[in-house]
Amino acid sequence: MKVLVTGGSGVVGEAAVTELVRRGHSVRLLSRNAEKDAELWPTGVESWPASISEPDQIKGSAEGCDLVLHVAGIVAEDLPQITFESVNVDGTRTVMKEAERAKVGRFIYVSSLGAETGQSPYHRSKRRAEEIVRNFAGGWMILRPGNVYGPGDELISLLLTMVRTLPVVPVIGNGDDKFQPIWVGDLAETIAQAVERTDLHGRVLDLAGNDITSASDLIKRFSELTGRSPAQLPVPAFLASAGAALAGLVGAKLPINESQLTMLSEENVIRTPGGNALTGVFNITPVPLESGLRKLADVQPEQTPDKGVGTLKRKRFWAEISGSRLSHDKLFEQLRLKFSELTPMHMDVRAEPGAPTVINEGTTLTMALPLRGNVQVRCQELTECKATFVTLAGHPLAGAVRLLTEQRGDLVRFEVQVYDRPANIADWVAMRAAGGGLQAQTWESLVDAMVKESGGVATAPVQHEETNLDDDEADRIDEWLKELIMARKRAETGRSTSPYMESARAERPAAEATM
Repeated sequence: MKVLVTGGSGVVGEAAVTELVRRGHSVRLLSRNAEKDAELWPTGVESWPASISEPDQIKGSAEGCDLVLHVAGIVAEDLPQITFESVNVDGTRTVMKEAERAKVGRFIYVSSLGAETGQSPYHRSKRRAEEIVRNFAGGWMILRPGNVYGPGDELISLLLTMVRTLPVVPVIGNGDDKFQPIWVGDLAETIAQAVERTDLHGRVLDLAGNDITSASDLIKRFSELTGRSPAQLPVPAFLASAGAALAGLVGAKLPINESQLTMLSEENVIRTPGGNALTGVFNITPVPLESGLRKLADVQPEQTPDKGVGTLKRKRFWAEISGSRLSHDKLFEQLRLKFSELTPMHMDVRAEPGAPTVINEGTTLTMALPLRGNVQVRCQELTECKATFVTLAGHPLAGAVRLLTEQRGDLVRFEVQVYDRPANIADWVAMRAAGGGLQAQTWESLVDAMVKESGGVATAPVQHEETNLDDDEADRIDEWLKELIMARKRAETGRSTSPYMESARAERPAAEATM
């Protein structure tokens, strides 16, 4: 079957496309950067670059397709151009008209669990979009998932980052407003089944996991998962709402906006007994919340240099080793296996219970940093003498670290290469105050530890070089890292099993299993 998918580059869309391709369907991906987005899948996906807010760009996109899966939408406005009305409502109307023009017989719309009764601007826009879909000249279906959580989602992943990095986590009211989340892999499987079934036309189906939670409950769970216990700071809803509104007026970006605050207070849960179509219609056993959160801990998205601020810097720390008892590749293997032992004490790689400590390709390493909390990097590239890591969301730096060994005649060189810029203005200030010195001390300590591990001696004290990169050099570094990330993700999506379903089963071990 050929499926036109809108919004296939977001958390839900990426998982859905991956599952559809895994099942043998072909996908036409419609997104603003579709040509680049489609590179994620080795086969089965063609691109149609367009904005759903531009009818002229959409025209022709549904030609030859058997079904339209409309996922694209926004949960926050970017005034004045990007609004709930222009994207969630008018965009849905535009996509549906294109499906009708191309005589596509089926249309599936991914809405939201709170669309029927929610009063946030987001939910009201979803409700109006549903009314449009109900008038589709063919077989239509509306899927209403609860809060979807997966790599980089805009609520649960945000709470995880706050628990990891902040001494105090603000909660709206008492933090006990209930909601019923769903793991992104479960939703992807549901969407794929919905595409393949023709007996559900005209149905509106609520979807959620089995667990009902709240912000306070999630903070408690994340505290146990990360080994951190930040204090909770209750914030009256009206103050949070006013703060978000004022920030928006001056162009500031807050982690959560006024519409999302309203959404959190609406208690989006399935209230009708037996009303969860995930189990009752699609016969899917939901991933337990505890399992999903453990996996979420290690699947946060990369934070490439273009997402940071200020000048991109290249820093190098190295030593030439004489008399090493290990060849350069054997020395690197020791680094790979004993990374947590070789790093300095202030960079605790065993900070979170059950987190990986050995370097493997695709592995996410978690480290505790002084005054910062827990941060993460992911290994994007691994050879017998080189490993390249990219920082993940929540790290104070946006960039990469490369560790490598090299044989130079009778000498062995160990080198650390860093390409980074601060992740935001606050981190820029922190790096200027003390962070730069601590970073240099960290990597110099690792170089010294590797010299000792080799059994040899350094021919000179640890060498250190720092360079500011110009815009062209910064662009090349950014493109190089994005290509590494894409290659790793493409390898994952090209497997015969879905990485989203795999990830739910191969979760981070519980804390007890590591003791």
